[in-house]
Amino acid sequence: MAQVTVTIDNKQYRMACDEGQEEHLVDLAERFDRYVAHLKDSFGEIGDQRLTVMAGIMVMDELSEMQKRIKGMESEVLTLRKTRDDALTKADKNDQALTGALGALAQRMEGLAATLAPKRVPADS
Repeated sequence: MAQVTVTIDNKQYRMACDEGQEEHLVDLAERFDRYVAHLKDSFGEIGDQRLTVMAGIMVMDELSEMQKRIKGMESEVLTLRKTRDDALTKADKNDQALTGALGALAQRMEGLAATLAPKRVPADS
């Protein structure tokens, strides 16, 4: 287990994390510290615990909004996939119909060509 020291509201905290996750943990702590600093700037010194709780609630509110957006996007992706699948199915049916029509047309043309072709008269030997 790796360990890092993060700073939140000018206080240092030693934390453990998985190997390779140190930078990520430091980044998260820095982002959380910005929430705390924003609240401190807005409300002044209202107590460490209260600032931390308020910052946590702000983060959870942001997370909730992101989850709603993701859910909406997932729904949109499902709709787009269904639309794509329906379009592909329709295109396949159109291709099959066109191929059949062209085949039938080719047969008719060959039949007409055979009917209209001049009869060959065998040459006298």
